[in-house]
Amino acid sequence: MDCRVLSVQSHVVRGYVGNKSASFPLQVLGFEVDTINSVQFSNHTGYEHWKGQVLTADELHVLYEGIKLNNVNQYDYVLTGYTRDDSFLDMVVDIVQELKRANPNLVYVCDPVLGDNGAMYVPENLLPIYRCKVVPAADIITPNQFEAETITIKITILVMNLLHSMGPDTVVITSSDLPSPLGDQYLVALGSQKRVTADGTMVTQQIRMDIPRVDAVFVGTGDLFAAMLLAWTHLHPDNLKMACEKTVSVLCHVIKRTITYAKEVAGPNRRPSPAQLELRMVQSKADIEDPAIVVNAVVL
Repeated sequence: MDCRVLSVQSHVVRGYVGNKSASFPLQVLGFEVDTINSVQFSNHTGYEHWKGQVLTADELHVLYEGIKLNNVNQYDYVLTGYTRDDSFLDMVVDIVQELKRANPNLVYVCDPVLGDNGAMYVPENLLPIYRCKVVPAADIITPNQFEAETITIKITILVMNLLHSMGPDTVVITSSDLPSPLGDQYLVALGSQKRVTADGTMVTQQIRMDIPRVDAVFVGTGDLFAAMLLAWTHLHPDNLKMACEKTVSVLCHVIKRTITYAKEVAGPNRRPSPAQLELRMVQSKADIEDPAIVVNAVVL
């Protein structure tokens, strides 16, 4: 039987962010993906110019009602990312809850896109909705350190357990400024998964990953991370270590291919442009399907 995902994220005409970052990799791994675009832009906002539209809550309601009327609103996963409207986000949660009532086994994967490096890049009125409605409804959550600490108002090392207490069984903090034992050329990612064993015992697996830094700004990598974590936790439901190793390794392969291409196109001693740094997604199909493990997780 097909495994079907409803993905509610941003869309760009040119490049790979949001649904463009998530759909192709998930389809390559065998998932059927239905997409709703929270925004539709010409390109991501890291370019000098961008144009486009923001989907309203009313427009989201119309799209979902069309799916319901045709009785094709049966999903195994919901994946959400960037949105910038509070009423839209409220309605997304309402849809998730309705879908969960129809399918109690549905898994909600949330990338709570709020900001990074100490700054919000969505309106602050979204924050209480994430705290009070979105996170409690989520099963898997993939914030960066800023997003995790903004939601919980705590330091990183305590955040995962606090986020567990808010609802999600799986928490992966995709990047942090914790010191890596390998040096300052590495980012630290943290993961935690609570699950019930066959004998009814609750167990928690926590991991750390040291990820090589790349001296470039990429857009869409967080969206790709969330999509790949959805896929690999589906394929390795009781092994967070393996799921995260495959997720991060896909990103490393895509980023390596992207930066190599961008530098070749930009030429010697020239910094690649945002257009040149668009993720080389299609060219990375084989790595998405069967990633060679290049970053190993340490069980804490």
